[in-house]
Amino acid sequence: QSPVKANSQYAQTDQPGWAARLAAPEDRGARQFCSGRNADCRLVSFDVWIAIGGLLAGIVVGLTGMGGAAIVTPMLIFIFGVPPAVAVSTDVVSAASMKPVGAAVHLQRRTPHMRIVLWLCVGSIPGVVLGSLVFAQISGISNGGEILKHFVGFVLLLSVAVSVLRLRLRRFRSTDPNGSVSLTTKRKVLVVAAGLFVGLLVGITSVGSGTLIAATLVLLFPAMYPRRLVGTDLVQAVPMLVVGALIHWGVGDIDLAVLIPLLVGQLPGVWIGARISSRYDGQALRILLLVLIGASGLALIGLPAMWVGIVVATASVVIGVPILRQAMADRKSEADDEVGDSDENGAQEASAEIAAADAEASSTEPDPR
Repeated sequence: QSPVKANSQYAQTDQPGWAARLAAPEDRGARQFCSGRNADCRLVSFDVWIAIGGLLAGIVVGLTGMGGAAIVTPMLIFIFGVPPAVAVSTDVVSAASMKPVGAAVHLQRRTPHMRIVLWLCVGSIPGVVLGSLVFAQISGISNGGEILKHFVGFVLLLSVAVSVLRLRLRRFRSTDPNGSVSLTTKRKVLVVAAGLFVGLLVGITSVGSGTLIAATLVLLFPAMYPRRLVGTDLVQAVPMLVVGALIHWGVGDIDLAVLIPLLVGQLPGVWIGARISSRYDGQALRILLLVLIGASGLALIGLPAMWVGIVVATASVVIGVPILRQAMADRKSEADDEVGDSDENGAQEASAEIAAADAEASSTEPDPR
């Protein structure tokens, strides 16, 4: 057994548990990898717990359609104690590995608006390049981890705000599956600006490639058919994330000890969640996740734990009680429908039995002739 050489940057962080785990001598079945800026070749063991976390995150993403980075990045920071710079870089590469799968399906079905995808990429690709370089500068300073945590927290709160706005604007005027939209010059400028802004945030925090763009599309193209909106959102994210992943691979802090088990869990998780979503719309879970993501954002920007707990409890009551009432009302309505159907079926069966008895009586009566 060879000792695992801990990355020198981890040793300087305030994450002693994480650094100690990487430096642990037990690495049965480990393989040698090289990754990340200032990283050296070292033996990396497969972390089952990260794989399980990735599996659960993938199921939630597939079930609700909410952005994976908004779930995975806080999970890595809070639950697994991964330094913020490592969490951001690793999640960018993870997202770049997963998005093409869903994008390929939508391309095959020809759902994306490719002209909108093109104009989004005109802004998002330069934006993610700039954001990744800003990330490299921030992560290189002494308090870079704290600054990145605040950035991630801010973008998480922004994502929650635009997600709530999107839920209120999900009344599409068009019923045309082609979802024809008018791409005027003004809208082109706004699309490029939105792509630039979101690309900048993704390069710095890894969060926003799906949620923020989807909200932008709803605002700019309210007549777009929902299926086409999802396809456009997925396809536009691929070039941005691939470029961001390449830059983060060179100047970021990617850790294959995190990336590999994360992907091993996320890939089947998304598939499982997508399968479940055909039988469950995920609306209640989506709203609950918004509360948890908002709480993560508040914690990352430094709000005391007591206040985070108060916000979560208040939001859970305010949001959860109407959902519970609606669920009970729906269940009662379904029960009433079942009772009505059974009464109607019973009446039909009784009528059929009476008719059969009359027919039988008629056939047994003697012929008057």
